[in-house]
Amino acid sequence: MFKDRRDAGKKLARALEKYKNKKVIVLAIPKGGVEIGYYVAKHLGADFSIIVSRKLPYPNNPEAGFGAIAEDGSIFLLEDAKYILKENIEAIIREQKREIKRRIKILRKNKPLPNLKDKIVILVDDGIAMGSTMLVSVMLCKKRKAKKIVVASPVSGKAFAESIKDKVDDVVILETPEFFQAVAQVYENWYDVSDEEAIKIMKRWEKEKLQQKKRLKQEKNK
Repeated sequence: MFKDRRDAGKKLARALEKYKNKKVIVLAIPKGGVEIGYYVAKHLGADFSIIVSRKLPYPNNPEAGFGAIAEDGSIFLLEDAKYILKENIEAIIREQKREIKRRIKILRKNKPLPNLKDKIVILVDDGIAMGSTMLVSVMLCKKRKAKKIVVASPVSGKAFAESIKDKVDDVVILETPEFFQAVAQVYENWYDVSDEEAIKIMKRWEKEKLQQKKRLKQEKNK
């Protein structure tokens, strides 16, 4: 369905056209969502940053999760979490808090999240499987008094696409495959994004914004 994240990001950006030049903040869930978010924000003329949320992995199956935690401490737990020992849950939460702290330091240079109050926020990821990390990101945005919350992704399962509709203001998902097992299935070129690649994308964004400011300043002084 998509060649790579660049292709998916550009297609998602076009699907979000109605938010162009509307003083929007695009928040990407790292690390897979960073390239998607970059192309969305660039196309929409929006502000762009990273929101860090982490899956809470099962002790014996780290690929699957029983919930998620956002950088502000918001936690979402699935029903299955009741079968996990409390001390195990607490240990996993502590571990993911450390990883959140590390990602904020490395990927966002320890900068705080932009002010979301009364803003249109578009939450972006490269795909939504269980949806836990997206749900805690929505919780964070609600706590920060966002005016409007939009969930946007190239792909998700049909059940998630339906269930999220009553929790946010708008949902833009390009594909909801009949048999959806993993985000990777809709990408020809799929790989785990490294810290280095995510940092490179954010540096490119900052450089382009700086160049844009210089151009606007020069035009103003003409």
